[in-house]
Amino acid sequence: MNTVAMEKLRRYCAYQERCHEEVRTKLLELKVYGEELEEIIAQLVAENFLNEERFACAYARGKFRMRQWGRVRIRKELQFRKISDYCIRKAMEEIEEEEYLQTIDTLIARQRKKQPQGTPAQRYYRTMQYMLRKGYEADLVRERLS
Repeated sequence: MNTVAMEKLRRYCAYQERCHEEVRTKLLELKVYGEELEEIIAQLVAENFLNEERFACAYARGKFRMRQWGRVRIRKELQFRKISDYCIRKAMEEIEEEEYLQTIDTLIARQRKKQPQGTPAQRYYRTMQYMLRKGYEADLVRERLS
């Protein structure tokens, strides 16, 4: 096994949580292929440097709290990173329902304050579009807007 690549990947994974896909891409950049690539990933999992469930939970918490993304966007981003459905479900449990609804209300209020001009229908539409881009569920936003 390539010990230089292994050490680089240990540091890479220790710096912040990574998913298998990011590690695979990094190994390909380091020109590690095939069986050796799979061995390194297996070793990182065995040493607990790489854990998809832990990554998914940390990702969901971080994107919700720091970027105020909604569940739809977080789920899509995790699927893009080829995270399993089980891990995605676990990650969604990290977001407290009360905090989620409070964030929706805060974002709606902030968005309304930004756009005092226009008809009520235009303001509603712009706010709705903003919330959908952030990844919030349309029915929840509609309910909170009325």
